[in-house]
Amino acid sequence: MVLKVGIPIGDLDPDVATRVTVEADGAGFESVWLPEHLVMPLVTGRSPFAGPSHQPIPPESAFPEPFAMLAFLAARTSRIGLATHVYNIGLRHPFTTARAVTTLDIVSAGRCLFGVGASWLAEEWNAVGLDFAGRGRRVDEAIAVCQRLWTEDEVSHHGEFFSFDGVVFEPKPVQQPWPPILIGGESTAALRRGATLGNGWIGMGHDFESGARQVEQLRTLLTDAGRDPHDFEYCLGGPVDSERDIARWEEIGVTRLIVSPWARSREAAAGLERFAELAGLHA
Repeated sequence: MVLKVGIPIGDLDPDVATRVTVEADGAGFESVWLPEHLVMPLVTGRSPFAGPSHQPIPPESAFPEPFAMLAFLAARTSRIGLATHVYNIGLRHPFTTARAVTTLDIVSAGRCLFGVGASWLAEEWNAVGLDFAGRGRRVDEAIAVCQRLWTEDEVSHHGEFFSFDGVVFEPKPVQQPWPPILIGGESTAALRRGATLGNGWIGMGHDFESGARQVEQLRTLLTDAGRDPHDFEYCLGGPVDSERDIARWEEIGVTRLIVSPWARSREAAAGLERFAELAGLHA
C-alpha cells in the first residue's frame, strides 16, 4: 500500500508500549509516535483540544523522556520508524535537541522521525522561565540552529534567542541532511512553519473534511514558498473502519495515517492484528 501507517504509544504503559512496538514492527506498521512534555503544571488555563467540553491534560499524566524511550525501542526492533509527536523544541537549547536527535538516529540506523511543535501549554513555558508569547520565533530559530549543527563543519550563530561563536558538532545524523522534521499543529502559523521549515506536517483528530482542508492549505503554502507539494509528508490521525476509508485518506493526499486500533491497553495487540489485516500491511 502507498499510505504509511503509524501508531501512537503515549497512552500505553511502558511495558505495553514496548510489546506493542515490537509487534507493530513485525506486522508492517511504518512508525510509532511518542508525545512529550517536560513538566505538567498543576493548574493549566488551556486545553490542546477545541471546545468547552474538553479538559486540559491531567497533571499526573506520565511522559517518559522521549529519546531515551525511543532509543530503548530501537534496540528491540529492526525497521519501524521512531517518532516524537511532538517534541517541545522551544523549551530546550538547540545543542541538547540536536544531540538527542542525532543519537537516536545513529542507534536506530536512521529510523528517527523528528516531530516538533510550538506548544499550547503556557504554564509549562512559565515553569522554565521562558516567554510563551515569543515561542514561535524561538522554535523557528531552534530548528534553524539544529539544521546547521547537523550539516555544517563549524557553526557560529547570533540570533534573538541563541548566540554562540564557532562550535563543532559531531557525529552527524545517519539521515542526510537531517532526520525528517515534521511540524505539529493546526493553526495557520503551524501550517506555515511546516511549509517553510519542515519536511512534513502532523495533525490529529481529523475527519475527512477537516483533513482535506488542512492538506489543501498546506499545498497552497508550499507552492507560495516555492516548494514542491508532492515532496512533503502529510501526516494525521483519523478514523479508519474499512478499506474504503484508507482509500479516501489517500485520495485526500494523506501520506501517513496515525491510528489507535484499540480502546484499552489490553486490547492493543489484538487491535494491531485486526488493523494490519484490514490495511493489507506486510512485514
